Amino acid sequence: MTTTRESTRSAAPTAPTTEVELTIGGMTCASCAARVERKLNRLEGVRASVNYATEKAKVSFGGGVVVDDLIAAVEATGYTAAPPAPARTQAGSASGPGGNDGQAGNAEKDAERDAGLATLRQRLVGSAVLSVPVIVLAMVPAVQFTYWQWLSLVLAGPVVVWGAWPFHRAAWKNARHGAATMDTLVSVGTLAAMLWSVWALFFGTAGEPGMTHTFTLSITRGDGAGNIYLEAAAGVTVFLLAGRYFEARSKRKAGAALRALLELGAKDVTVLRDGREVLLPTGELAVGDRFVVRPGEKIATDGTVVEGSSAVDVSMLTGESVPVEVAAGDSVTGATLNAGGRLVVEATRVGADTQLARMARLVEDAQNGKAAAQRLADRVSGVFVPVVITLALATLAFWLGNGAGLTAAFTAAVAVLIIACPCALGLATPTALMAGTGRGAQLGILIKGPQVLETTRTIDTLVLDKTGTVTTGTMTLLDIHPAPGESKEEVLRLAGALENASEHPLAQAVAHAATDKHGPLPAPQDFANLPGLGVQGLVEGHAVLAGREELLAQWAIPLPTDLAGAKHAAQEAGRTAILVAWDGKARAVLEIADAVKPTSAEAVRQLRGLGLRPVLLTGDNRTVAASVAAQVGIDPADVIAEVMPEDKVEAVKQLQSEGRSVAMVGDGVNDAAALAQADLGLAMGTGTDAAIEAGDLTLVRGDLRAAADAIRLARRTLGTIKTNLFWAFAYNTAALPLAAAGLLNPMIAGAAMAFSSAFVVGNSLRLRHFHPTTN
Repeated sequence: MTTTRESTRSAAPTAPTTEVELTIGGMTCASCAARVERKLNRLEGVRASVNYATEKAKVSFGGGVVVDDLIAAVEATGYTAAPPAPARTQAGSASGPGGNDGQAGNAEKDAERDAGLATLRQRLVGSAVLSVPVIVLAMVPAVQFTYWQWLSLVLAGPVVVWGAWPFHRAAWKNARHGAATMDTLVSVGTLAAMLWSVWALFFGTAGEPGMTHTFTLSITRGDGAGNIYLEAAAGVTVFLLAGRYFEARSKRKAGAALRALLELGAKDVTVLRDGREVLLPTGELAVGDRFVVRPGEKIATDGTVVEGSSAVDVSMLTGESVPVEVAAGDSVTGATLNAGGRLVVEATRVGADTQLARMARLVEDAQNGKAAAQRLADRVSGVFVPVVITLALATLAFWLGNGAGLTAAFTAAVAVLIIACPCALGLATPTALMAGTGRGAQLGILIKGPQVLETTRTIDTLVLDKTGTVTTGTMTLLDIHPAPGESKEEVLRLAGALENASEHPLAQAVAHAATDKHGPLPAPQDFANLPGLGVQGLVEGHAVLAGREELLAQWAIPLPTDLAGAKHAAQEAGRTAILVAWDGKARAVLEIADAVKPTSAEAVRQLRGLGLRPVLLTGDNRTVAASVAAQVGIDPADVIAEVMPEDKVEAVKQLQSEGRSVAMVGDGVNDAAALAQADLGLAMGTGTDAAIEAGDLTLVRGDLRAAADAIRLARRTLGTIKTNLFWAFAYNTAALPLAAAGLLNPMIAGAAMAFSSAFVVGNSLRLRHFHPTTN
């Protein structure tokens, strides 16, 4: 990958297509990202995708184009662009895909965003405090004391100038490059209202003692010299600052998925140096180093076992519910958990080459490849803003040409801008989003931002991770098949006592079931853990064995026909069979599996009721996956099993290539990249931080039925936003002809804007009464 300006200058013109990721600065809305993307794609041989949420552009280019050309194109559009920091692949970069330099760059970017968010919050709070008395004074005649209008000017001035400065700055930048966005309309509208109010106060009759706002419901032509619009200018500024603040706070989390992935790795590692164990930061680990991993510790990096044997929990990477037995010569993956004995591992990959780092890049690529969802208001603004400005200029020219006088002509033109100023529009998205997300939080459903909502309307396929999503994610004793004449209680007590001495997850499933049933268990004697076979020991004078059939064969213990049948049936159902014997005789077969959650079948039925096709996607084996699918009502043809994290992303891409709009529900690190790739990601809050941050919706509870509730709530919130936007534009559009004709009484305009705002707020508050289907 080309990473610096200098390196691209020397690239041969005939070099193959190169990919680079640029950091874009200065974007204020989704239409900004669209402008940058169009500008880049006009370059010959360039294909670009600009993500507004992550503020990055993923660009493929070839021929004679270099990175400097891409940066120049972005800067010509009025924004900034910067190439990525050089990647570190030495030992010092062991902490992540970008190395220490990359992490430092991320920290600087996070600090910049935090500072920007704090500044925006200060503008919002300060503007709100100053605007409340301005709005009250303008709307309540009873409190309009002598010279109240001058106090309103003093309070509204800082709001329109300082509070709305981000909109003015963006509007000026867009104007310099011949573009117009919602920032343009907000800036022009608020400044027009403010400047006309200043003119009316100083040169008209609005500044006279005793001036009041009256509510005359008549349409008459006037010169506007006695009218002020300070409450409109201040109110619009506060409403839109609130929307901008909540959007910025949502964007601040864009890189959290990658940070969560990197946090999964071990922070320290015990390295063998000259026969001694030395504790070092993982970042100092180099290829070829040998390090120790004790039971319960995370494996520091990818490597090969050179000493010891153990069971390794790899579910966070593969989704495999049963731990993998490893011994000398086997490969292990960084960030997986050693659940058994002591291991000595030789590092084979560090830093950007590890599987964890590759998964981080998968998440990043999936996020950057996802098209930025433009907000509905920004879509309309591309036409609405130029039309309004043109109409205001045409109105001014028309009345001047018809001899109406400068004052009347300017009044009509300003009225056009003021009635078009999106007061209700500023409330449309933030109020619905706050009401919807607030209700969702009460129900354990977290919606990350307005861009998430549009996707919920179009999804038709829901991919479900198995482990921890459809199932509990922990191994559970499901059944006991005793031999004739044997007692289930006695089998469980003796087997549980023996297994309680083992740290293996399968053993712990038996021990937990026995403890729950019988309370404290007797301690075994002469306990031995036989890797790959099982355990043995003395329990209350009985020589007890628990494990595979090969373990019983070593003790010349035959397996009766009925127990052999029970074992075969358990394996056919995708469950793990543990054989229990004592005193030279096989006594029982224990069935252990990752149990299906009791609400999963009902959840699948609800999801089908929403028009979604459920698909089971898992890293577990096909037999287990088919068994789980049958229990919850998923068609066998919709089961995709034995997939690695990269394959999960490819499975989602394959469904998308078939024309499907795909949602994904998952909870593990192995799901993070697929959650980011999916059109809609739903993360179980009981899972890992990486999955939660990569998802668009987070389900705090482990109940899969919450996924159906989340989609229903998101769809209803989107519908509310659309209704709000329609009426917000409808009020403005209906009043524009009256304003252009010079027949719009300011009080009727104010009442219409107030009513539209009240309607939007009331419509949004209906979301508080959303009821879930979960019990």
